[in-house]
This record gives sequence, structure tokens and C-alpha cells, in this order.
Amino acid sequence: MTALTADFNAPRVEGEFRSLPLAAGVKIYAGAMVALNPATGTVEPFATATGLVAVGRAEFQADNTAGAAGAISVRCRKGVFLWNNSAGADQITNANIGEPCYGVDDNTVALTNGTSTRSQAGTVFWVDSATGKVWVEV
Repeated sequence: MTALTADFNAPRVEGEFRSLPLAAGVKIYAGAMVALNPATGTVEPFATATGLVAVGRAEFQADNTAGAAGAISVRCRKGVFLWNNSAGADQITNANIGEPCYGVDDNTVALTNGTSTRSQAGTVFWVDSATGKVWVEV
């Protein structure tokens, strides 16, 4: 590797969308919160689990229930998305804006990591006062 000695037009990508390999034996619904499992290198629906990496929202349904890992891909979008809010001590409020939130399932976030049982889903962007649902930045 060498440093530049002339102008260079570095390739770029916008980064809003990614097509990532889908885990074996899973179905992801359009609009689901999805995560990369670093152990397998594949995407799966968000669930209560540790070690997952939030990658955004599935843009389309992807059914790999009969396929091997990576047999198909799922199109994922990063951004700010509206998810269900947990209840009780795990309920998110506008006092939590800017704080991390944690995935419970493919459509629900919580304030805490559930005693180290949940992965971070993103950052609290805003809580919709009309619905109580949470806007999450992924």
C-alpha cells in the first residue's frame, strides 16, 4: 500500500440499503427489525439474544425456511423506524432520547438490556406521544 501521489476518485456507496445473506431456516417479514449474527455472518429477525448487530429494517419479505444459510439475501435499510415499546420498567420515554435501546423481538424495543440478554437495536430518536411507540435510529 502506498499513499496517493495524484488525484484519486475513491469509489463510494450511499449506504442506505444493503443486501445481506439470510440465515438458514428463517423467514423475515417486510418491515421487520433485522440483525446480523456475527457468529454466522447472516441476517435474522431481531430477537432477545446477545451478540446481534442491528442492521435496520427488512424492505421485503424473505423466506429462507427451506434454504441453507446465504441461499437468499434480504434487502435491509438503515434509518429511523417506528417500533413497539416495551412496558413497565422497560418502557421508553422521551427522557431516554439519545440513549441506546434493545431488541426484544423483530418489532419491539426495550429500555434495558434485560440483564445482559438483549442486543442493542439502536438509539432512541423520539417517542410518539399518540401511540407510545418508539422511533429508533439504526
